[in-house]
Amino acid sequence: MTSERRDHTCGGSRTGPRVGGVRIDVLTWASFLDRLTELLACGRGHVLHYLAADPTVLARGEPSYRDLLNRGDLNLADGMPVAWATRILGAPTERISGIDSMGRVARWGIGRDLAHFFYGGMEDVAAAVPVALGNRFPGLRVAGFQSPPYRSLDEWRGADLNDVAARVRDSGAQALWVGLGAPKQDGVGDRLAALDAAPLVFSVGGAFEGVGGARPATPEWLRRAGLEWAHRLAREPGRLWHRYLVGNPKFVAGLAADLLRGERSRTRRER
Repeated sequence: MTSERRDHTCGGSRTGPRVGGVRIDVLTWASFLDRLTELLACGRGHVLHYLAADPTVLARGEPSYRDLLNRGDLNLADGMPVAWATRILGAPTERISGIDSMGRVARWGIGRDLAHFFYGGMEDVAAAVPVALGNRFPGLRVAGFQSPPYRSLDEWRGADLNDVAARVRDSGAQALWVGLGAPKQDGVGDRLAALDAAPLVFSVGGAFEGVGGARPATPEWLRRAGLEWAHRLAREPGRLWHRYLVGNPKFVAGLAADLLRGERSRTRRER
């Protein structure tokens, strides 16, 4: 996907372990929220990518997608396998998932008068997300939501997003949540940040369905065990079998290749 991204002036050091060739930022929840404060103060659009195993597998084989992710302002370990991989590579990070981020940022933003815009999902899902978050966090400021028409990856690459960016800017939103699924959301989020749609652009994918109630929540013990993928596979085997039964072994094999190439040593030198 093409991008209009500008030179980074306050987006961070761009160092961290590389999983599938993609930089993963090493953060705790506390340091994550501190970084949001810094990015808000910067005064321009910033994109945050949430990375489960599957996008890193895709990025390993697609240099253009890998480059797009690596110029992101923050790349977060959305899945436990990615968090585990960073630890194996010598840089322990917390799992900062999209679904948890929506709740934590909603709570964090209330005292800061942070306004949120939600872009993505089917129409009923897009409408349900701000309602669900508002019920959990009274005082949440919702600037708007929009369910875009379905587009293929190629159609999203060629889509004109100027009207979307203008609508979000006019709403006064400081946090724009993009839920289109990877890799679509990553390119769209990158471009909307470049157009300064909002200071914070979160590319959170399936978190919309989880927060809005369209998809049953994975039990916490399965999430902690890194088995959220198994729960999702059991519910949607026809759609997800290739992602997990083929993609997960590729993820493990890629991590082994990274270790053999000295990625752990490189990470230690950077730290």
